[in-house]
Amino acid sequence: MKTRFSLLWLIVLACQVLVAQTHIKVKNPNTWTTDELMPYVGQEVIFDFPIVVASNASSYNYTVSTRRLFSPTNQVLPKFLNPQQYNAFVGLNSSGAMTISGISGYHRCGEKIYNLRARVNSKADLTFISGEWRGNTRAYMDTVNVRRLVNIADCDTCLLVCTSNLENYFMGNNYHDRQRAKVIDALTHIDADLFGFVEIECGKAAVEEIVSYLNSRLPHRNYTYVADGSTASGSDTKAAFVYDKKLLKTYGELQIIGTGVGKNRKEMQVFEQRSNGERFIYSVNHFKAKTGGGTGKDADQKDGQGSYNAARCEEAQAVVDLYKRIAPQLQEKDILIMGDLNAYAKEDPIRLMFDNGMIDLHRAFHADTSYSYQYGGLAGYLDHALCSPSMYAQVCGATGFHVNSDENDRYTYDKSSDQTMFRYSDHDPVLVGLRLDNTATYDPKPRINNLDILGGQSNKLLIRDAMTAGGQDSFYGIYDISGRPVVSPTRIESTVQVVDLPTAPGVYILYVYYETQVYPYKFIVP
Repeated sequence: MKTRFSLLWLIVLACQVLVAQTHIKVKNPNTWTTDELMPYVGQEVIFDFPIVVASNASSYNYTVSTRRLFSPTNQVLPKFLNPQQYNAFVGLNSSGAMTISGISGYHRCGEKIYNLRARVNSKADLTFISGEWRGNTRAYMDTVNVRRLVNIADCDTCLLVCTSNLENYFMGNNYHDRQRAKVIDALTHIDADLFGFVEIECGKAAVEEIVSYLNSRLPHRNYTYVADGSTASGSDTKAAFVYDKKLLKTYGELQIIGTGVGKNRKEMQVFEQRSNGERFIYSVNHFKAKTGGGTGKDADQKDGQGSYNAARCEEAQAVVDLYKRIAPQLQEKDILIMGDLNAYAKEDPIRLMFDNGMIDLHRAFHADTSYSYQYGGLAGYLDHALCSPSMYAQVCGATGFHVNSDENDRYTYDKSSDQTMFRYSDHDPVLVGLRLDNTATYDPKPRINNLDILGGQSNKLLIRDAMTAGGQDSFYGIYDISGRPVVSPTRIESTVQVVDLPTAPGVYILYVYYETQVYPYKFIVP
């Protein structure tokens, strides 16, 4: 009898412990801050929302949050153009980050912890107890069909275009065998019809080596490259085109843009698809980096854009000017501009291209969630895919392929014996799927993850092309930083819906509910 009583008592105690566990409610992951953990310091808690790894730079302590943390100028204008919005975004980043220790094994950025149970040591410091890890693992990435990522998996006549920064592809140094193994493994997995590379070193010898290995690994291919006159072994970083000549051929002369640092870093070439005669201009670029001691107008202006912003603007203008000059001569308006532009989405060089009519494909297909690079635990895209409106009509999809930016730096070729495709560079490759057709017309209707939400003038926002033609209705709602509704869900009744902003200053989230998808947009009322 005593044994039975003791057993029942243990069951009761266990049930009380389960009931007593504190659940952290995350109403709005985009605006949640660690201040909400203050009452629970010293306690064990369970998060009711998946927690995402934002940085794995340390092998012992990961940075996590309820959301991916982004570089400010990837999401909002540089500081001096809109200081209230910029400062608010920086504040949200810092107030949303937590450090967590006690995690075993290796996890990539972007992996999520469901039902995270942790001890709260301080409002921004946790100790891991248990949780279920899901998504974005190496095992998952190994199975990814990249053509499916850009919506061309079932299209035999579509083209896969890939641009990649190869992080100084040298010949003959102590690490070259490992670097080549990682690069070729990645490019073989991608298996693109057309590649554009930057940070190719050692001139055409490096390009020839890549072509040779790819043709060996992919016997269905017949890759070649565009000769640009560079020396066989020159050590300057350069751009390069590699393409399958069974599917494509060049048309006209290679165009090299001399503006900016170095030679052969910005190149344009027209390609023609053999099966249908369709052509487009492919521009591959590597703009001046943010690092270094720029002076005068190239000095760091402390606005979030780093050094040499003026130089990058000159390079962007040179690309646009060349396109405008050669397009009439070639009778070709379609251009795809890709490469490492060393500028985030809202910075001056990219906005200069917007002002000249170019469309940001990252944003078009992924709203404000796209990235190709991480620095200091903040994600964003320095590696771009932009195009003219006529080209956009022929784009099926665009994305970063996250085999590099989500990895710990210790897996790079000069620090590890790892020879997998992961962390073959510090930048992710960017993929674009094309269905070339010169009869296609530009249609701004939303596609998957494509909603055009534009800031309007003063106290207005414009929501474009979110009204469904039939079926399920579309709605929008506005919430404050605490997740309280400011504007309850309201039916969208116009292709250009005008929304009055709240009158009280603060950070707000506009949610648009469109065809079973939810699209968030952060904005500031100063």
